Amino acid sequence: MSRVADLTWRNWARNEQATARRVVEPRSTAEVSAAVRSAAEDGLTVRMTGAGHSFTGAAVARGVRLCPRGLTAVRSVDTASGLVTVEAGLPLRELNRTLAQHRLALANMGDIQEQTVAGAAQTGTHGTGRDTAGLVSQIAGLELVLADGSVVTCSRDERPELFDAARVGLGALGVVTAITWRTVPAFLLRAQEEPMRWDEVLSRLDELASGNEHFEFYWFPHTEGCLTKRNNRLGRAEAAAAGALPRLRRWVDDEVLSNAVFGAANRLGRRMPGVIPAVNGVSARALGARTYSDLSYKVFTSPRRVRFKEQEYAIPRAELASALRELRALFARKDWRISFPIEVRLLPAEDAWLSMAYDRPTAFIAIHVYHLAPHEEYFRAVEDLMTSRGGRPHWGKLHTRDAAYLRGVYPRFGDFLALRDELDPGRRFANPYLTQVFGA
Repeated sequence: MSRVADLTWRNWARNEQATARRVVEPRSTAEVSAAVRSAAEDGLTVRMTGAGHSFTGAAVARGVRLCPRGLTAVRSVDTASGLVTVEAGLPLRELNRTLAQHRLALANMGDIQEQTVAGAAQTGTHGTGRDTAGLVSQIAGLELVLADGSVVTCSRDERPELFDAARVGLGALGVVTAITWRTVPAFLLRAQEEPMRWDEVLSRLDELASGNEHFEFYWFPHTEGCLTKRNNRLGRAEAAAAGALPRLRRWVDDEVLSNAVFGAANRLGRRMPGVIPAVNGVSARALGARTYSDLSYKVFTSPRRVRFKEQEYAIPRAELASALRELRALFARKDWRISFPIEVRLLPAEDAWLSMAYDRPTAFIAIHVYHLAPHEEYFRAVEDLMTSRGGRPHWGKLHTRDAAYLRGVYPRFGDFLALRDELDPGRRFANPYLTQVFGA
C-alpha cells in the first residue's frame, strides 16, 4: 500500500473538489481493510474515488481517500457460467475488452465506459433497454470491506439483503473491492440512428420502445429536431453480413461533429447565448441517419470529450409522454438558451433497493449544460417537474433532494438506513453528500 502525494481531487466536470487528509493507493482487499482500520484509529472518514464521473459529491473524501488504481485485477473468468470477477478499480473500458477476448459481454450498458466498475455500479449507472436492465441487475456478487475492517461477500444466496442494498450503495455500507458480473455470450448490435421530428417521436413512443431492444432519443431544445437511436441484436445470418461503420464516417460523426464541432459551438454559445437556437437547429440536421453493426459495447458507448454538468431523473414509464410535453412547455415560458440535447432512455424494473428503476418500469430524462455555464435555474425548474411525478434523482448527477423526499419515493429506503446503522453506526464512510441524501 502506497501513499499518494497529491491530496486534492477534482471530478471530471470540475464542479466538485476536495482535499483529503491523506490519500492511499491499496493494491489488495487486505490493504483496503488495513486502511479502513487505520482511518478508524485516527478518527477519519474513508471514501474510495473512481474516475470522477459523478457530478454530485458522492466521491468527495475529506478524511482518507482510497485511490483504486492498484485494484484492477481480473480475478477469474468462467466462460461456461459467464461469471467474471474483477476488482473495483478496473475501468469499464478494460472490462469490455477483457470480456470480448473471452467472447463474453455485458447485456446492457450506459453510453460511456470511462468509469470504474465499482463507481458505475454504486451510483446506479444504467443505459436503455426493453428487456435487459442496467449494470446493477447484471451483478452476481460483491466483496466489501465494512467499517470495522472485516471483509464480507454477498449474493442472492449469501446475505441477500446486503446484496440488494449494496449493489447501489453509494459506498455507504462498505468499500466495494470486487464485483462478480453475470455476463452473456458476446453479440453484435445493429445500430439505426435516424432524425425525427418531435411530434413523430411522441406519437410513436410506445411503438419505438416496444419494437426495439434498446431505444433512446435526444431532443435538441429550441427546435423540432430529435435524434432517435435503435439498437437490436443480430441473428446469425444477419451477423455474417454485418458491417461496421467506416472508420472515416465514425471519426467525422463521433470525433469531429459530436466532440470538436460541438465543443466549439458550446464555447460560442457561452459567449453569445442568442445563437444557441440556430446552432441547435444545425446540429439536429448535421447528425444524420446512419446504420451500422459492431460488438455490443462499441455500439452502446461513445466518446464524450466535451465537459458538461448533468441532472437525470427517473419517472414512471407511464408518465413519460406527458412529462416531455410539460418539459417542452417550460422552454416556451422560460428565457433559457440550452445548447445540449435532452436525453430520454427506458428500463424495466430492477430489484436493487436504491436503483432508480426499483420496482417499476422506468423512463429517464437527462438534461445537461456546458460545464462552464450556469445550471441552477434550469436544473431546479426541471427538478420541480420531475419530483411532482415521483421522480427519483440519479445518485451521481446533480439534484437537491434530501432524505425526507427520498424516503417517499424508495419503498426500501428505511430498510437501507437501518442496515447502514447496523454496519456503519459511526459513519466511517460518511461525507456531506451522504448526509444530504440519508439524513445523517
